[in-house]
Amino acid sequence: MTETTHNTAAATTADAAERTDLLEALAKQRHFLRFTTRDLTDEQAGQRTTVSELCLGGLIKHVTSVERHWAEFIQHGPSAMPDFTAMTEKDWAERADEFRMLPGETLAGVLAAYEEVARETDELVTTLPDLNVTHPLPKAPWNEPGARMSARRVLMHIVAETAQHSGHADIIREALDGAKSMG
Repeated sequence: MTETTHNTAAATTADAAERTDLLEALAKQRHFLRFTTRDLTDEQAGQRTTVSELCLGGLIKHVTSVERHWAEFIQHGPSAMPDFTAMTEKDWAERADEFRMLPGETLAGVLAAYEEVARETDELVTTLPDLNVTHPLPKAPWNEPGARMSARRVLMHIVAETAQHSGHADIIREALDGAKSMG
């Protein structure tokens, strides 16, 4: 009995440590992404500085959407995500709006929405009964048919996605006014 209790306690401790590690890694990447927008106007946040369609406000919007959808996937499975194989040109055009600041959008509003999604994701990570829960991936040209993903892997994907776009944001910001996140 003592051994079982000890193993359960060790598993609980390891699980808590893993969740803490995931949340700290995600918090660090979120910080660097948000940091790229420091001291900017709404106009600057919507400005393209490269041949890409990307702007800083649009990147924040996109990462917010990605994190929200993947957190919903953890909770509800593939029904929380679009069927990318059935998307129309109109659907793709609407999705492209995630990457730009639209009329009436503000940097403060975009950052507030990101903060709310971050809070919800953090709460999910701390309260989710099991990081091993898996769901089939949604239909998409980039997903292997029948593939599944655990909550743990989804969270690692959110960290990677945030880090990738943080790097994009750093390039855009440096091209905008020379400011850098690091170095």
